[in-house]
Amino acid sequence: MTSSTQTQQLKTGSWALDTHHSSVSFTVRHLGIAKVRGGFTRFETEFVVDETGAATIGATIALDSFDTGNADRDAHIRAADFLDVANRPTLTFRATGPVRVAESFTVAGEATLGTVTQPVTLDVEWGGVADFPDGTRHAGFSAAGTIKRTDFGVGVPMPGMLSDTVKIELEIELVEPA
Repeated sequence: MTSSTQTQQLKTGSWALDTHHSSVSFTVRHLGIAKVRGGFTRFETEFVVDETGAATIGATIALDSFDTGNADRDAHIRAADFLDVANRPTLTFRATGPVRVAESFTVAGEATLGTVTQPVTLDVEWGGVADFPDGTRHAGFSAAGTIKRTDFGVGVPMPGMLSDTVKIELEIELVEPA
């Protein structure tokens, strides 16, 4: 496999999500002493490179795909007193403008859950572009940011029980347009 971190090699067009090599996960502190980790099993991305090499970036997460490996906890988090997936089925993120990809960069954007939109900043590490054995070219990046769950109306404040800060991590692999 050939690998490159030269971002100017990004092909113009819409890059498709490689769902087999991508993940969206989170970490939240419980009782202030332990981290609970989980993720979402269904999500979509938008990554469109224009003629100048700048990318339009967006993502949609299906909140009913919330998974911490504990069915009872997951059902509680999906319920009305937390995520309320019956009324707020998705979380969306949209960069506030075109992004120029580099070795490491920041993406300023807005996340929307139900009727609440909040600013979110992601710190991104670009992994580069590589040739896949089937002849396609893939690009990858890692991104991380934090949100305050109560800013989005997720759960009540629970000082000492459940932290308000939630760390979000993305590992995204994209397939070059044909």
